[in-house]
Amino acid sequence: MTPLPQEVTQLLQECSQGDKRALDSLMPLVYKELHRLAVRYLRRESAGHTLQATALINEAYLRLVDQRHVDWQNRAQFYGIAAQLMHRILVDHARGRLAAKRGGAAQKVTLSDAQKLTGMEDLDLVALDDALKGLAAIDPQNSRIVQLRFFGGLDIEETAEVLGVSPATVKRGWNLARAWLFREMRKV
Repeated sequence: MTPLPQEVTQLLQECSQGDKRALDSLMPLVYKELHRLAVRYLRRESAGHTLQATALINEAYLRLVDQRHVDWQNRAQFYGIAAQLMHRILVDHARGRLAAKRGGAAQKVTLSDAQKLTGMEDLDLVALDDALKGLAAIDPQNSRIVQLRFFGGLDIEETAEVLGVSPATVKRGWNLARAWLFREMRKV
């Protein structure tokens, strides 16, 4: 059974108010969507990756519930932050593997949607993260749009809801950010 968005939103708001029972009720409702996000991320990883979907979900969930002073507004915000955390976990994992490799050669990860974003077949996840940080330095909103759309799998309307902007603003930002990242990733 798919939970109603307002059910998840209500539990998130109760969690924000410190209700531990709401937190216990939340996980079964959001697990399926978190699993879908994790599988989507891991499908993009190279064949030799070592993280499993369950480990990624558990780590992201632990970080989500450990958030202090988060005023959860709705499920889209929750999933957007979950997507960001999963992205960060995978980048940290990739950086750790990179640091452990002899010679420090970067491990390439194939991303199924990367061609749409960058026009490249293989994408270095660490380089993409660095490019996103560069974009965030000059245009934080468009960097966030990429994180939510590309990594979080949110559509235009959900991204607009999370950011509190219009769908047209998200579309413009998405197009500008993709062009900027395409140029930056070509430099790598």
